[in-house]
Amino acid sequence: MKIRNKILIYFSTTVIALSAISLIIIYILFSEYREEEFQQQQNDKIKYTIGLIVEFKEMSEEIALMLDAQDIHDFYDEKLLIFNGHKELIFSSLDSLPIIRTAAVLSSLSPSNRWVETKEGDYDLVGVYLEKKDKTYYAISKAYDAFGYSKLYFLRNVIIAIFAAISIIVTLVSLYLSNMISKPITNLAEKLSRYDLASENSTLLKADTSSYELEHLTERFNELLKRTNEAFAFQKNAIHHISHELKTPVAILVSELEKTKTYTDIDKLKLVLKDQINQAKSLGEIINVFLEISKIESGQEVEKVDLRVDEVLFDIIEELKSIYPDFYFELNYFPNEFEDSSLIINANKMLIKQAFQNLLLNCIQYGSEEKAQIKIDCSFEKQLLVSISNYGKTVSKKEVGSLFNHSFRGKNSQGKIGFGLGLVLAKKIIDFHSGKITYSSFTRNRNVFDVRFYLI
Repeated sequence: MKIRNKILIYFSTTVIALSAISLIIIYILFSEYREEEFQQQQNDKIKYTIGLIVEFKEMSEEIALMLDAQDIHDFYDEKLLIFNGHKELIFSSLDSLPIIRTAAVLSSLSPSNRWVETKEGDYDLVGVYLEKKDKTYYAISKAYDAFGYSKLYFLRNVIIAIFAAISIIVTLVSLYLSNMISKPITNLAEKLSRYDLASENSTLLKADTSSYELEHLTERFNELLKRTNEAFAFQKNAIHHISHELKTPVAILVSELEKTKTYTDIDKLKLVLKDQINQAKSLGEIINVFLEISKIESGQEVEKVDLRVDEVLFDIIEELKSIYPDFYFELNYFPNEFEDSSLIINANKMLIKQAFQNLLLNCIQYGSEEKAQIKIDCSFEKQLLVSISNYGKTVSKKEVGSLFNHSFRGKNSQGKIGFGLGLVLAKKIIDFHSGKITYSSFTRNRNVFDVRFYLI
C-alpha cells in the first residue's frame, strides 16, 4: 500500500473514530442526565402530593384530585399512585396509564431501600418510600418525558449531522495532508528509481523538504551512493591497475626464464633464478595487496601490526634501487632528536608498503631529476608526517581536486605510461589507516605529497 493511502486511512479513521466516540459519549451523558432530571421531577411531584395529603387529611383526596386535574399537563402521559403504610392505595391520578410492575416496585420499597428506578418501555418508572409526620407512604410514578426525549432526539440529529460533517472534512483534510506529506517521499522514490547505481556519474540527491527524517535519509543515501560509486569505480578500474602492475613484471619474468634455457654456466643460472624468485615474490605481494583491498571493500577485517615507517621506506628504496639504480632517495628526520616510538604506527605492512611504493614510483616516473626527498617529521604531538617531494611538472590548481580520482591523469602525465590509479590506491590505503594524504606545490616545479598518520 502506498504511504499516501496509509496516511489517509490511518489519520482519517483515527480522527473519525475519536469523533464518533466523543459524540456517542456526549449523547449517552445527555441521555443519563435527561433521565436523572426527569426522575427528580417525578420525585418532587410525589413529595408535593404526599405533603398535601398529610396537611389536609380528609380534604386531601379532593385537593389532590383538583391539583392533579390542574397539573395534568405537567408531564405527558403520567400515572401517580400513592399508598399508605399498609400499602393500601390512597391516591391515584386521573390518567388511565397502567403500571405493570406496581407489585414488584412496592415489594422492593422499604426503610432500607427508599428509592427504586426502572423503565417500562420509554416510560420512566420510579418508586419512593417516604415518612411524613410519623406516617409512612409509598408512591409510584410512571411518566413519559416528552420534552426531554424531544431534546434528546434533536441532539441525536445534530450529532449525526456533526459526525457526517466531521467525516467529510477530516477525509478531505487527510487527503490534502497525505498528499503534502507523501509528496517529498514520492519524489525521492521517483529519483531513486531513475538512479543507475552502476554509473560513476550519478549525481547526489537534493532534499526538496524541510523534514529532518527525509533530509537524514537523503544524506545517508548520498553517502551510500558515494561509497557505491567508489566501489564500482574501483572494480571497474581494478583490471587496468592489475594489468599496469603485473603485465610488465610478468612479461620480464617470462622473458628471463626463456633465456635461462641457453645458460650453460651453473653459477650464472643460479644468480638469474634468484632474481626471478625475488620478482615472483614481488608479484605475489602485489596480488596479496589486491586481495587485502578486496577485504576492505567487502567490510572484512585485515591484520594490523605495529611497525616503523622508516623501516618500510628503507625496504621500498632498496627494492627500487635494483630496478632504478640511477635514482636516489634522500631520507631525513626532523627534528634531530626524537623518540623512536613516534615512528611506530599500527598498520597492515603490505598495504602501507604498497601505498608508499606508489608514491615513490610517482617521483621516479614524473620527476625531472633522478632524485627525490623524503622527510619524516616527528615534531607533532600524536601525529607523524611523511613528506615525499621531487622536482618536475606540477599539477594545476584545477586538477588538484581530481588528483586522487579514478583514471585521472594531469597534464604533467602526458607521454607517461600508466592508468592514473597509483594515487587512488595510495589514498584508499591511507584512508583505511585513518590517515590523510594531500598534495601541494608551493614552489615552482616542486611536487609534495604529505602523508599524516594520527598516533594513538
